Amino acid sequence: MAEQIPIQFDLKAELSFASFYTASHQETIQHLTDTASGEGEQQLYLWGKQGAGKSHLLQACCLRAHQRKLSAFYLPLESSKLPAPDILKGLDTLDLICIDNIELCAGNSGWESALFNFYNQQRENNHQLIISANCPPNYLAIELPDLKTRMNWGLTLKLQELSDAEQIAALTFKAKNLGFEISPQVGNFLSKNYARDLPELWSLLPRLEQATLIAKRKLTVPFLKQILAEKL
Repeated sequence: MAEQIPIQFDLKAELSFASFYTASHQETIQHLTDTASGEGEQQLYLWGKQGAGKSHLLQACCLRAHQRKLSAFYLPLESSKLPAPDILKGLDTLDLICIDNIELCAGNSGWESALFNFYNQQRENNHQLIISANCPPNYLAIELPDLKTRMNWGLTLKLQELSDAEQIAALTFKAKNLGFEISPQVGNFLSKNYARDLPELWSLLPRLEQATLIAKRKLTVPFLKQILAEKL
């Protein structure tokens, strides 16, 4: 008898495929969509740098699965509070599991052993698995050889870095989804000042959206500088 499945992490409805700036990732998005729908590859390995959008896409996959009436679970791993590996027990009974930041379990013998057993059961049940990491599978510091082999099962997908022009387009796209506009001038300013810190850039957008609503002003470069000064 399977252990009790842990309580589902809250999924953010705004993190859907529709709200992700596709850029040159059309093929990657299609593979993710197919797997999340119960079709396509049984296992996907998605990697890219921090801020590339991996967490967004994994949650989008779970949302797509729910829309298709499939059971899904999103498990984000965090270095500051890595959960006990027992959290994996029972998850193999679900249609889709998305594990974010898999590199954080590397070198943890308890997690590696539990993940190895989970892989075997998940595959035997013919269920879908999507995992994300900050590097290709062969570069993971996994100590259990058989587990490292399983990381290479299925299809490996890479999220490419955005060009300067794509970063500005992504900013405009994300801002529009939040309900405000970013002019080319503001986009250029943000790209030049935050281009090397994409997580900070994305987390800044809700603050800008709130500031424009409160002030009832369009976002100009002088207004942006004022907002950033207030932050300090």
